[in-house]
Amino acid sequence: MRMLLKVQLDTPTANDAITNGTLPKTIENALANLRPEAAYFTTQDGIRTAFIFFDMQDPSQMPKTGEPFFLELGAKVQYTPVMNVEDLRKGLAALNGG
Repeated sequence: MRMLLKVQLDTPTANDAITNGTLPKTIENALANLRPEAAYFTTQDGIRTAFIFFDMQDPSQMPKTGEPFFLELGAKVQYTPVMNVEDLRKGLAALNGG
């Protein structure tokens, strides 16, 4: 299932990771593990935030995908199922018996 993983980094922890040079490696390792369809980085409500779109095959992947952000960056992590336009078309067609 396609998921949106929203990661909001704890500011003091992220500041330390930037200062000591570990932030890029932490992000790169997490992305290598997730193999995302897309990943975007911004701020939201004044907090460093990543929006990562990836395919979650099984809910048991949640610890493997979320824990690096919790443990290494003190992040808030949120999973949201999402659709692309093809998924939406298929879902809407199913409403009409298609």
